[in-house]
Amino acid sequence: MQGRVQPPESDGGSKFDAVRSSSKGQYSKLDRVEAELIRARWSIREAARSNQSMRSDSDYVPQGAIYWNANAFHRSYVEMEELFKIYKEINQSFSVVLARAYTQAREGSFTKWRLDNQYKTTDPEKAHACFLPFSVVMMVQYLYVPGSHECNAVGRVVLDYINVISTKYPYWNRSLGADYLMLSCHDWASTKPSTYLYDVILLRGPCASSYSPELFNRSIRVLCNANTSGGFNPSKDESLPEIHLRKGETTGLIGVPLRLTGQSWHSSQGVFMAISDTCFWSIGRARMLMCDLPEGESSYERMLRKSRFCLCPSGYEVASPRVVEAIYAESVPVLISDNYVPPFSDVLNWESFSVQVARRDIPNIKTILTSICPTQYIRMQRRVKKVQRHFVANGPPKRFDVFHMTIHTIWFRRLNLRTSAR
Repeated sequence: MQGRVQPPESDGGSKFDAVRSSSKGQYSKLDRVEAELIRARWSIREAARSNQSMRSDSDYVPQGAIYWNANAFHRSYVEMEELFKIYKEINQSFSVVLARAYTQAREGSFTKWRLDNQYKTTDPEKAHACFLPFSVVMMVQYLYVPGSHECNAVGRVVLDYINVISTKYPYWNRSLGADYLMLSCHDWASTKPSTYLYDVILLRGPCASSYSPELFNRSIRVLCNANTSGGFNPSKDESLPEIHLRKGETTGLIGVPLRLTGQSWHSSQGVFMAISDTCFWSIGRARMLMCDLPEGESSYERMLRKSRFCLCPSGYEVASPRVVEAIYAESVPVLISDNYVPPFSDVLNWESFSVQVARRDIPNIKTILTSICPTQYIRMQRRVKKVQRHFVANGPPKRFDVFHMTIHTIWFRRLNLRTSAR
């Protein structure tokens, strides 16, 4: 599967090894930060080799097939909670607006909760990573000229932002931006698209970040548009779950699934013509594939909870909010997209709780889904319920929820990076 990242590599020594400053023979502040990461890498590698959990946990102990290695993940998560610190570069010119609802609120929510939690540090010397708080959403709102079909203005601001940071502060240059991170989510799907003043195609973090080669090629980019054909690099970038909060909350989306007598598959409307061509077959009266809400059914969430499988085709980009909605409804997601890296795939084994269909196989969806036996389906559906905790957006955040999983993926990528003082 695309996007799986191996556990941190060993540093070739004991957990107490660290690189000393060559000039004074003493540990520099950066050396101490790197020494912490070396010890954490060693601990995680040991947990990955172990057949038993290395630590009890009163909240939750990861177990089962939904994880590539549950022991390594648990150890990594605990190390993150104890060590990881993020510093926010101070520049409020294009800071994130803390929007309440819709997909773009993921940018604001991340910043809001990050500012007042255990991962914050006001001392960049103690930080393992630095957060660039510029908002692509805000820049597009104020800088994009409707109908121009280009994002040069946004790109120039991002480039200027990086130039200011790299010349005014020394921290960017110690890694050429590799320990810096940005976040962008850009799916502006709406029932009233005319209310927006910009084109969906331009609301993309990859477009904005491409104006700075170091940001594009070296920094950690947390993006909803996790498209490997569009420059997304799974070894350093992170796939951010798209969560479409219609009312700014998940109330009503998460609940006990309401099963139909037979099998049903629910799809989104009008995203792939190929899917539309497939949306009207049925087997008897019990099994059907629906693109729209059936007559007499007015609740989207209720329909999801009735469905055994949920087709999740890509939207304007490769990601879709339907993936998380399916998990909330405990319906097995069917990922229909090419070059898409699912969220948290360095930890989660998506093959164990989802079905993946390439675009070329869309005509075979009927065969693919009906070939899944009841025993296999029940196993997958139970795993969907188990993985649900990692996609729930809590306010304030709770351990192992979507916020902490996002932080963990950033932490995991930082573990695989070595910086050096200059």
